[in-house]
Amino acid sequence: MTQQHAHWNRRQWIKHTGVGLGALSLGDLALAADAPLTVGFIYVGAKDDYGYNQAHAEAVAQVKKWPGIKVVEEENVPETTAVQKTMQGMISQDGAKLIFPTSFGYFDPHMLAMAAKFPDVRFAHCGGMWTAGKHPTNTGSFFGYIDEAQYLNGVIAGHMTKSKKLGFVAAKPIPQVLRNINAFTLGAQSVHPDITTTVIFTGDWSMPVKEAEATNSLADQGIDVFTMHVDGPKVIVETAAKRGKFVCGYHASQAKLAPAAYLTGAEWNWTTAYKQIIDAAKTGKPHPNFVRGGLKDGFVKSSPYGAMVPEPAKKQAETVRASMMAGTFDIFKGELKDNTGKVVIPKGKVFKQTDAELEGMNYLVAGVVGKV
Repeated sequence: MTQQHAHWNRRQWIKHTGVGLGALSLGDLALAADAPLTVGFIYVGAKDDYGYNQAHAEAVAQVKKWPGIKVVEEENVPETTAVQKTMQGMISQDGAKLIFPTSFGYFDPHMLAMAAKFPDVRFAHCGGMWTAGKHPTNTGSFFGYIDEAQYLNGVIAGHMTKSKKLGFVAAKPIPQVLRNINAFTLGAQSVHPDITTTVIFTGDWSMPVKEAEATNSLADQGIDVFTMHVDGPKVIVETAAKRGKFVCGYHASQAKLAPAAYLTGAEWNWTTAYKQIIDAAKTGKPHPNFVRGGLKDGFVKSSPYGAMVPEPAKKQAETVRASMMAGTFDIFKGELKDNTGKVVIPKGKVFKQTDAELEGMNYLVAGVVGKV
């Protein structure tokens, strides 16, 4: 007899004999314990975008293999009330008890509204800034210190550039994006202090036409190595390659799109964060409200080096990586000036990756051509 039939027969027996629920509470609890945890994942774009959404989808493919987990997914959900409807459906129709709304704009007001409506459901948002006392305890945020991998991108870019002009195509000037631009630039400047990074903001996470225009514009200005912070780097990678430029990727590997141009990349490993949050839900532990980690924690990683990357570049990058893994390397420390000449980190001050100040970064460092 299947578990489903056993459950149905027990319910029928209760109905027809009038035995109280208390008499079967242990059996019901056993069945509940055996039931899978339904987890919902929501993406703002396509799961095969060679970028942000694909990085999540690749991790979710691993989650599907874990015992006791049932996954429901929906892609191409805009950062509007549409995501509230998606969350509502996953909870009401699929029985989801844990929701991962993965895009930045899902947090406020959408996820917060649904969390208030469904206090018994857990919500784990990617990238938002969860604050104790301000946000519900059934909500939380997770993210990774991918600026570490972007710093390493910068080291490689610093070795590969001939013009000493780098290009960064970005979506929006929010703290996480600014942190990546700054880390990439500082990594490159560790090779040559006079390197500059020119930034173009497209205005949104997925703007393929503007991304292509920005890449071509930067190439016209003599930029010879590119990176980015947009949801789908595909257009930027392919456009830069067509212009004969090098690229450092982001989110997931884009190496197969342009093998002759792809130097390395900053990639996510979302399974690490997923596991921590899902395990807490399965075991009934408190919801992890603020989850962060970097290279040493397995939250982020680098793409393999392209064949064109020389040994001195690899050696410098790997020396820095080893220090990051050991927790002895700090990207943001004083004295550090922004690109208007203002001191943003005073001499002697060091920010650790866990310091909240970095989550509110609102400046571009000296050497970055662009405005916040």
